[in-house]
Amino acid sequence: MKKIISIFLLSFLIFSIPVSAQKKGFYEGVQKKNVGLVLDNLNEYAAKADFKKYFALFADESTYIGTDATEVWDKKQFMDYAKPHFDKGQGWSFKSLKRNIYFSKDGTYAWFDEILDTQMKICRGSGVLEKIGGKWKIRQYVLSATVPNEVMSEVIKTKSPIEDALISELKNH
Repeated sequence: MKKIISIFLLSFLIFSIPVSAQKKGFYEGVQKKNVGLVLDNLNEYAAKADFKKYFALFADESTYIGTDATEVWDKKQFMDYAKPHFDKGQGWSFKSLKRNIYFSKDGTYAWFDEILDTQMKICRGSGVLEKIGGKWKIRQYVLSATVPNEVMSEVIKTKSPIEDALISELKNH
């Protein structure tokens, strides 16, 4: 009898959840997997230096922002930067350690942040994807080097001579 009551209560709870909420949860779960696959493929294709597959993941109108303050590239500029490295078989090896994915209400945009294990140690990848022609494409990717608070003052001393010149240049433009 307890089993029958338990099954009844469980069924009641499941069917009392609005169908729209059930569909949304399912849809979002599927889309999280799809976006995650794009990001996993991005890392895999970079590690294999597969230029064609790597850049096919980016929208035609996309931006890549690298760790250096001067690295803000449209897709063509990023391709020009990466091509010589990929041609030598020298991509980069990033492995996602932790990833968060979020969606716009209409489901056409996703944004993410992730902690990456890289040759530069821990970095943060973040960005925006758009569903274009039924496929998720990267619109913006930002790679940031993380700096532990305990060593920030040392890092600032090291980079100040380089970045002071850049700050001055940017203020004058």
